[in-house]
Amino acid sequence: MSGEPIYRLEPATSAAPVGIDELLDRVREGLDRIEPREAFAAAADGALLVDIRYAELRDRDGLIPGALVVERNELEWRLDPLGSHRAAEATSHDLRVVVICNEGYASSLAAVSLRQLGLHRATDLVGGFQAWKAEGLPVSH
Repeated sequence: MSGEPIYRLEPATSAAPVGIDELLDRVREGLDRIEPREAFAAAADGALLVDIRYAELRDRDGLIPGALVVERNELEWRLDPLGSHRAAEATSHDLRVVVICNEGYASSLAAVSLRQLGLHRATDLVGGFQAWKAEGLPVSH
């Protein structure tokens, strides 16, 4: 999908206002969103799972073993391979990144933001952490 254009977030003054549901529909058109078992397999093949849930949810529900935890407000700085504040895991723009939020909404917007940084394989998890957990995939507390 790297050759396909992604939805560009435009200032509200340049276009008619759009609701969040429509915005999500638009941004998701350019993402190859994946299901929990696909994400589990992708991680085994070297994809980076990135948990952007806030601390209270992680404390309450647990963590996905091996996932990089990055607060949403730090995501772009930590995942930019060219950035001075990047995480050690942010090795290349070719890195496959799967963003995980709690239910699969904020992660779509975050994945598009990463694509705008050139991480052309960034996507998100359909249903988020809750779908992962419901599938019985590994969770640590």
